[in-house]
Amino acid sequence: MPIEMRGVAVGAGEEPDFIVLNDVNWSVAAGEFWVIGAPHHSGKSDLLMTTAGLMPPVGGSYKFYGKKTRIFDESRLADRLRMGIVFEQSQLFHYLTVGESIALPLQYHQNLKEDEAMAAIDDLLHATDLKPLADALPSNLPQNWQKRAGLARALALRPDILLADNPLGALDSRHSRWWRRFLDELSRGHKWLNEKPLTIVATTDDFRPWRGSRLKFALLKEKNFVPLGSWNDLLSSDEPLVKELLTAPVLAVEEEES
Repeated sequence: MPIEMRGVAVGAGEEPDFIVLNDVNWSVAAGEFWVIGAPHHSGKSDLLMTTAGLMPPVGGSYKFYGKKTRIFDESRLADRLRMGIVFEQSQLFHYLTVGESIALPLQYHQNLKEDEAMAAIDDLLHATDLKPLADALPSNLPQNWQKRAGLARALALRPDILLADNPLGALDSRHSRWWRRFLDELSRGHKWLNEKPLTIVATTDDFRPWRGSRLKFALLKEKNFVPLGSWNDLLSSDEPLVKELLTAPVLAVEEEES
């Protein structure tokens, strides 16, 4: 089992002793695709950072592939690299080109030279349609493409698990559809991952774009983690917050040039 949490308490990133989630009981099996919904500032990012081993749980037990985990230090680097993380704001290095940012994990963790790393990610650049933008600086790109570059960087080391923090947030409709299609391909087994299904956990503040029979849903409400089940379970739920996340008005997003 890749992810097992029992009675986990999650602290806030900027104030770890402040509890944002209590008593999280959650298991993620290999190949599952979870979508966790909640309004802003409900602990979604903090839960992902705890899952990623970047923040220790305040309490409870967290096991990653059967090993009890608090935080991934240097001794647990191999485990840490089994996860790719897509941050909500991309977190790209603005002094590196898109290609350099995506190739950096291969240089750092596999000791590849720059030209070797760039050659190694060529298929990934094509798969994410980033090849024409490989020499561009992130500051010269719309947010849609910056987020996609962040995804490609997270996939560079071919992880077993992908954590994506609000990946559809602030995307225009075309890029949002692309993400849903590509994430579905990854979860089924993409060529870049040698056709091995990727385990995915994504967060959202709007359930509507995530319709899918293969997805598993959960809700963060009043510091609680609430499993919801399938898309059909979501639609039949009487929980007011679920209904809110299924009917929330679409925020006006300026269509950016592609």
